[in-house]
Amino acid sequence: MKKYAADNVVTVNGVSLHYAKVGEGRPVVLVHGNGEDHDLFDTQIGQLSDAGYCVYAPDSRGHGANEPFSEYHYEDMAEDIYQFIKALELKEPLFYGHSDGGIIGLLLEIRHPGTLSMMAVSGTNLSPEGIDPDFIEEYTAINEKEFDPLIELMLKEPHIDPKLLEGIQIPVLVTAGSNDLILPEETKRIAEHLPNAETVIVDGADHGSYIAGSPVMGELLLSFFGNRER
Repeated sequence: MKKYAADNVVTVNGVSLHYAKVGEGRPVVLVHGNGEDHDLFDTQIGQLSDAGYCVYAPDSRGHGANEPFSEYHYEDMAEDIYQFIKALELKEPLFYGHSDGGIIGLLLEIRHPGTLSMMAVSGTNLSPEGIDPDFIEEYTAINEKEFDPLIELMLKEPHIDPKLLEGIQIPVLVTAGSNDLILPEETKRIAEHLPNAETVIVDGADHGSYIAGSPVMGELLLSFFGNRER
């Protein structure tokens, strides 16, 4: 049995998104990475809801409880989450995205400035060139052997011009593990182009070890959201 069931559903941008809603208070939207679902955030959902936030944790299009697709694009997924926020009438929610979720958050705020009040992104890249080449080589071979549209997505997209990040005015926390599959220079590039960014590199962590089943990311979020509350 899932700890926090995605037992709510809303239709936005032509797709149905299942989501968990936990707690009461200021809204926080959590968006997971490629091939995952909202269960990734079990620890953070508990931490944030216990601290007085209302957590909304959707399964992204084609993920979790949602119907799969044969083709995916980050721009579509960003629009899904924008319309999700509007449909649920969330006013300037806080946002946290891991991996693909971070890409979605950046694209959302580029396309719809001011939708969010604060954002945190972890293990996020602006293009496939920002990922460890060995990882890309490994997953290219896997995809050639048996095509997977979600693998194809991360091999071909995104293509975000770093200069577009300069238009994101809200506070952004940028994190990565010291052993992340995202190249260090990519994390640095993202932070340097955001006008109001803080960076945390989690020593000894990989792409998701400080998130899945770990209190570390939740503690970082609570500190960031609390210190930058406006």
